Amino acid sequence: MRPLLFALVLLLVSGQLFASPYDVVVTEEDVKQAPVYSPHVGRAYPDNVFFGDTHFHTNLSFDAGLVGTRLDAHAGFRFARGEEVNSNTGQRVQLIRPLDFLAITDHAELIGLAPMLQSSDPLLLADPWGKWAHEQFNAGQEGRMALFAEIIRLSTVEGTNPFSNDAAARNIWQRFVELADTYNEPGRFTTLTGFEWSSTPKGDNLHRVVMFADGADRTSQIVPFSMFDSDDPEDLWRFLANYEDSTGGRAISPAHNGNVSNGLMFDGKDFKGKKIDRAYAELRMRFEQLYEVTQIKGDGEAHPFLSPDDEFADYENWDVGNLAGTAPKEDWMLHYEYARSALKLGLKIGQDIGVNPYKFGLFGTTDTHTALATSREENYFGKYQHTEPSPERHNREVIPAEDPALRIMTSQEVASGLMAVWARENTRRDLFDAMKRKEVYATTGTRIRVRVFAGWDFVAEDLDTPDFVAKGYRHGVPMGGDLKKAPEGKAPAFMIRAVRDPDWANLDRIQVIKGWVDKKGEMHERICDVALSDGRVAGADGRSREPVGNTVNVETARFTNTIGAAMLSAHWIDPEFDPDVSAFYYVRVLEIPTPRWTTYDAAFYGIELPDNVPATIQDRAYTSPIWYTS
Repeated sequence: MRPLLFALVLLLVSGQLFASPYDVVVTEEDVKQAPVYSPHVGRAYPDNVFFGDTHFHTNLSFDAGLVGTRLDAHAGFRFARGEEVNSNTGQRVQLIRPLDFLAITDHAELIGLAPMLQSSDPLLLADPWGKWAHEQFNAGQEGRMALFAEIIRLSTVEGTNPFSNDAAARNIWQRFVELADTYNEPGRFTTLTGFEWSSTPKGDNLHRVVMFADGADRTSQIVPFSMFDSDDPEDLWRFLANYEDSTGGRAISPAHNGNVSNGLMFDGKDFKGKKIDRAYAELRMRFEQLYEVTQIKGDGEAHPFLSPDDEFADYENWDVGNLAGTAPKEDWMLHYEYARSALKLGLKIGQDIGVNPYKFGLFGTTDTHTALATSREENYFGKYQHTEPSPERHNREVIPAEDPALRIMTSQEVASGLMAVWARENTRRDLFDAMKRKEVYATTGTRIRVRVFAGWDFVAEDLDTPDFVAKGYRHGVPMGGDLKKAPEGKAPAFMIRAVRDPDWANLDRIQVIKGWVDKKGEMHERICDVALSDGRVAGADGRSREPVGNTVNVETARFTNTIGAAMLSAHWIDPEFDPDVSAFYYVRVLEIPTPRWTTYDAAFYGIELPDNVPATIQDRAYTSPIWYTS
């Protein structure tokens, strides 16, 4: 036998030539001590961004089902995961890309009334008011509107429940949470359940959007808590605390955007008018880690009256009255309604009582009442059945009022918005964990990607490294995080990166917005343009007053990405940092101008542009803040 062949035979016989690596015995100690070649082994930080809607109504909500919404939770889930559906007015509609998650949050009050009326439910017909409601519902459009008006009067004026049937509510809720479980596909499409608690004292909006991390095994053990149970938010929080204690589940209850609360949402008092104390602040922060900053009923980030030096504060503001259209807005109310102002108020209250009651992250929603989560300007399907696309929709009323100055028209509806979540997996657990730690941000409808980290030692070169995110977590905190006690001679350094929606507009700029309360108790804010497209440079005050430009053709409702940037990044160190003064910082990212949805309507239907809204807008993202505590 030849020598080489003989050697091969020996190797085969000994098992060494084709020995499997699985035949090697490796101990746990070997694994701990061995150097790791793959840099991704053991990575635990959030590395994916997921977009979804978490304030969403179907025909189960009385203010949707009674006024024309026929689409149910089935349709809502199917549409959100990317399927084409027919709208409530029979129009074909589909998202440009599926959402990653959806929370359906129908009103707890009279939940499922419209389907019960449609099916002539025996539980409803056995009740005198239910029988009357059934007759009105089947008496045509005039009867339905009379029924709707009576429900609004009873609920918001008298605060009484016209139809209280625990068995009916439990049956409807049970079917809904079980349905949500069937649509939940971990890793692909996540469904969350919840409800809207709709406290509206004297027509002022104090609504909360309740969301659960859990499946039907836990959520079916309760019936949604409504304003008829109590219109005091502390009672809602106690209900949720009992839910968590009794089921082992988890819940949050972010506040509805406060711009139609007429000064109640962040007034520094509890529902009874008593000054906030530590116990109230702790209970509120247990369940309100987040705040809904943008949605159909106006943008709630900032207001030009409060921030006169912010040229971007006048964005889709609803600022004429309350939710019911029964009371006008007064200037003093604005201070207690907008997120930036509330964040500053929280710092001030926190200094006094030791707990910040308004230490919230930011997110956006649609608050749609059509079961269609459309948030982009060119695909805006309204938020009510009667505001779905049509040549006439601009002049319809969304908030009717006896005083014309308090009315809100359909043309003023806002296409907003979406919640973006940084998480490892698209699962209920991971998404909810991110919400609890406030590692989320809001967009006004498009899918801008933005990350921000703050630490004491970041340098500009860190932005250019491929492990930018890993360094951010290793040496700093992400959005929603806290910095404490500055090292001697150090100021917070921020690393920020933003990327445009791949199917939409370039970016105009990145801004850092800082708020603080000085040693005299005075509240301040500062805006810095930390990254600008097209070669523009900020001045000595950190601002650029030079606009990015505008490529929109209003007549055709088209624009081009010949201005702006696909990606912007920034390294910024606070030049006015005082280690003895607590502060917050959040990032605002602006797109270049694009056509507003009303401009798309005008081009599509050949109608006049409405004169009460601008023809173009600049969509944007707002990150959750990072707080510094002295």
